Amino acid sequence: MDDRDLEGELRDLSAWLDTPEAPDVTARVRARLAAPRRQRWRAYAAAALAALLVAVLPPTRNAVADAVGGLLRFAGVSIAPSSGLPAGTPSPLPSQRTSALDGARRAVRFPIRVPARLGPPEQVLVADPDATGAHRVATLLYRGGALRIDAFDGRLNLSFHKETVRPDAEWVQVNGDFAVWVGSPHVLSYVDRDGQVRQETFRLAASTLIWQMDGVSYRLEGDLTKLEAIEIATSMT
Repeated sequence: MDDRDLEGELRDLSAWLDTPEAPDVTARVRARLAAPRRQRWRAYAAAALAALLVAVLPPTRNAVADAVGGLLRFAGVSIAPSSGLPAGTPSPLPSQRTSALDGARRAVRFPIRVPARLGPPEQVLVADPDATGAHRVATLLYRGGALRIDAFDGRLNLSFHKETVRPDAEWVQVNGDFAVWVGSPHVLSYVDRDGQVRQETFRLAASTLIWQMDGVSYRLEGDLTKLEAIEIATSMT
């Protein structure tokens, strides 16, 4: 069917349709134009904000964004504009200690997966135990510590806070689910159990991939491309 045939059929079809008369919008438009400038500006700003939220948010209940404050929360990590570079030597996470992999799996309340593309970690750390001794974070270290995977339960509260110099966080996918990729160095700090950002842990972090799997949140950090990071994440077993 060419365009002329389609146009003819649509014209014939219009005769069978009950088309309502167009509403008189003149009075409505005049009333809006007569409204105070501030009121119109607020309406435009609200519309722009709604459009922005629709554009940046994936269809998942694990993400919350505040477009006004530039804050994104996803998988137990908050991402915000940077307030400056960290100074001094950062302290380790609270009560951090070295552990064997099997011991780390017993020390946390969530499964710890290992990426097949990297193999067994060179070192394992656990940190921030609660009153029962269950640790909140487990870290797998590779390449002399230059590449790390933090595993934590990020469903209920925040565990890490990132500050980026520019808004370069983007949505990607890991195993068909949404993830966040931050492709440039950024400030990273730990959020304690009371929800307070622990400034003594501020450090400059490398490119990072953030995702969730079976209720566990992960952040992979290192000198990696986006594709390399996604390949490592998808190999977690």
